[in-house]
Amino acid sequence: MDKKRLLRLENVKTSFLIGDDYYAAVDGVSLDVGKNEILGIVGESGSGKSALAFSIMGLHPKKKSKIEGHIYYKDEDIATASDRRMNKLRGGDLGMIFQDPLSALNPLMTMGDQIGEALLLHTKLGKEERKEKVIQLLNQVGIPRPELVYNQYPHELSGGMRQRVVIAIAIANDPTFLIADEPTTALDVTIQSQILDLIRRLKDDLDSGIILITHDLGVVAEMADRVAVMYAGQIVEIAPVRELFKNPKHPYTRSLLQSNPTVNEAKTKLHVIQGVVPSLVNLPRTGCRFASRIPWTPESAHEENPELHEISPGHLVRCTCYKEFYFPTKAEGAAADGIS
Repeated sequence: MDKKRLLRLENVKTSFLIGDDYYAAVDGVSLDVGKNEILGIVGESGSGKSALAFSIMGLHPKKKSKIEGHIYYKDEDIATASDRRMNKLRGGDLGMIFQDPLSALNPLMTMGDQIGEALLLHTKLGKEERKEKVIQLLNQVGIPRPELVYNQYPHELSGGMRQRVVIAIAIANDPTFLIADEPTTALDVTIQSQILDLIRRLKDDLDSGIILITHDLGVVAEMADRVAVMYAGQIVEIAPVRELFKNPKHPYTRSLLQSNPTVNEAKTKLHVIQGVVPSLVNLPRTGCRFASRIPWTPESAHEENPELHEISPGHLVRCTCYKEFYFPTKAEGAAADGIS
């Protein structure tokens, strides 16, 4: 394996038990992340972003899910690792910043105890050394008066402060690989900026590989080195960040960008992506999964079994429909919506 590549996914499929059958929420995902690199993963809610993150970290309940394919961390396939091995990796080599800090934190434990627990499980530091390290971590994530926060409970902190504590737990043992799952959701703009600056500094300080999961294209443009766009459990496009924003190809990528408000186009009407991401049970398993949301695109434009095609170095697009896609006129859009 390339020494600069920390993580490599090969045809990963994560399925969940619904009724008597398994349905794939992550379906044939292949990607890699290198040292000192941020890979942004974007897509609507329900596209499989968080399911993919939990698959990498081995956090799905095994009785109701199954993972197929390979997840290589360095040279080790952790998709088949034992619970004991994953417990050793999680919180040590592998860190994760969870989407909702309030639910990620134990309401009955102080901040000092929660951060200290990560150190207790992965180091041999004594009690006083652990406290000293926790104070250092609280300082590192930009929390004022860390000695006071050390003894506080989650409900006593603001959303931004709780998110910083979650980050402190994630980085307590200097992870070489980090997943940040919607780390700025529900935070005001100022706090968002501070959290993103912190993640960027961590990448540089620890030389870590980072997966940044978000629906915010502005965050991706600012933070990521490469971007993977997910739709209905699949990667539909992946490219270096500048290439993706300058030359998006897949209809879904183009629709996401067109529906994103910009300062320069404040007075223009935003594009609305028709329909919603299908549920796991109703998700079409053959053909282009985005076809139903662009009905004006001819059926002949789609592949029967869409694959990723490399159209330029490092730029891959799923399905050939991108070649014929265009944004519809008002009349075509109305016809597609069934409006006469």
